[in-house]
Formats: sequence, structure tokens, C-alpha cells
Amino acid sequence: MIDAGIVDGAVGVAGAGGVEGGEGRSGPDRRSIESAADNPGATAARLAGRPVLSFVRRSGRLDDRLRRAWDVYHDRYLLDISQASGSLSVRAGLNVDEDFVREHWGNADSLIVEIGTGQGENVVAAAQANPETNFLAIEVYDPGVAHTMLLAGKRGLSNLRIAQVNAPEFFEAAEDGLISEVWTFFPDPWPKMRHHKRRIVQDELAAQIHRTLAAGGVWRIATDIEDYALHVHEIMDGRSDFENLGGLTLSLPLEHVGKGNADEAARLPHGDFSESLRFDGRVLTNFEKKGIKAGRVIHDFAYRAM
Repeated sequence: MIDAGIVDGAVGVAGAGGVEGGEGRSGPDRRSIESAADNPGATAARLAGRPVLSFVRRSGRLDDRLRRAWDVYHDRYLLDISQASGSLSVRAGLNVDEDFVREHWGNADSLIVEIGTGQGENVVAAAQANPETNFLAIEVYDPGVAHTMLLAGKRGLSNLRIAQVNAPEFFEAAEDGLISEVWTFFPDPWPKMRHHKRRIVQDELAAQIHRTLAAGGVWRIATDIEDYALHVHEIMDGRSDFENLGGLTLSLPLEHVGKGNADEAARLPHGDFSESLRFDGRVLTNFEKKGIKAGRVIHDFAYRAM
């Protein structure tokens, strides 16, 4: 979910749902993003060597309700792991290991991490339904973080924490085999062809997630965008370190198309791909309901670490 923009000293590329990778694609301001992307010469010197991120940092205003939720609940739910106030980079030397989990959750129960939690509907429902499991919501946008706090606080959850940091940096800091599952639901599709490299599902992140997953751990992904489904297959199906657990066969175009070219995609050669049945641990959010009502097919993936 990213385009060219400066985020904490890095080139921003946004991912999911207007979020690090997740539900409810509110998205950044694409006008400023596309302006930078279309004029690479103007920024090439200062962007050289900076990593591409999965989001663009944008201001998110909190209404009175969300501001109160932030003030009341941030000490309870928000992890203090960033370099500095307002930074999305993790602090130097951060080590996310079993001791870290015990310190912040008070136990060593299994840990599920959701990248891009949006408004927090899914991760909060999952944490409430599974009190014996620890959950971490990674979300970069203030309104999403505040709304997740609000939902969790209303339910009195003790097994949920929130990290407002760049997800790849978090996984770099995580210990091998620490995490039982990773969830990335409805990431920002970055539909324009020139933006496909900004999608959150990439080989580099897949390698980090594999390293941090426990034996047999699973990366669950969902999208309602056909072209993004093809992207996931291209990144994940050829990897020898993950097994596609899909038992459902779906047909997809064998070539990518850009924004607004659905008719072109329908005319392209198609092939069969293995995907999963809908993950029953994912609640049906308003965002997903809108996609279904619009006639979009929901693509579910489950990749097990080998």
C-alpha cells in the first residue's frame, strides 16, 4: 500500500487497507503520492538507497471519541517499541522473544500477529474468542489504532497488544519460531501496474515471516482483488519454504492488468490455482460485506511454513 513518499526517512509504499497491510482500504492521499511517482527525477537523489515501505504516512485526525479512547487505553494496549514519538521504525536493539511476550502479555501463550488491522474488528473478535492465545495488531494509522483500542477496551481484553510500527522491521526484530500464525487480510491492492511493487506480500517479507513462524505455522492472506490473488500465487507458490494448503481450485488470468482493466482481464488466458476455503477465524467485517455485495470473489490463502 505504498507509493513514493517519505516516511521516517524511507521511501513509502503503501499496503493494505490504508493500513500496513490490512482490512478496510481507506488508503493514503494518492494525489501527492502519484505526483512523486510521476516525477522521479525530482526526488531521486534524496530517495536513493532508502527502502520501499508498505505504506505512506499520512495524518489521521482523531474525533473526540477516538481521542478519549487513545487517552484511556494507550498505556494498556500500545507497545512502546518505536524509535521515538511519531516514528514508525522500531527502536534499535529491539528483541522480540519469549521474554518480550512474557513482559507484555504476562504469559508465554502462542502469539498470532495481524499485519494491517484496519479498524480492529477482526483481531479484537479473534482475541475475545480465543483468550488462551496472545494477539498482536500491527497498524500504522492513528484512527485504526485508536478504534482497535476502543473495541478492545470495551471488551476488557487482556490478550491483545498493538504495535504502531513498520511490519517488516518488527519481523526482523522477532526471534526465530516465536509466532504461531500471521494474518494479512485485504491489503491495499495498489491496482496501477507501476505500483504493484508496493504490495505488502513480497519475497523479502515472506522470508522474514517464515523465519519467525513456529514449525507448522501458517501465513493466512485474503483479498477481494483478482489481480492481487495472482500476485500472491506468484510470490508464494514457488517458494520451497511454504506449502500452499489450498484445497479449492479457482481460475485466474495468467497476466496482470492495471486499474480499470477488468474487461481486459476477463479476455486473458486463464489458469487454475489452489486456494483455501474461507478462514472461519476471520469475522465478516463491513469491508468484506461490501466486497461481496459488489460481486467480488474473496480469495483466501493459507501457507504453512515447511
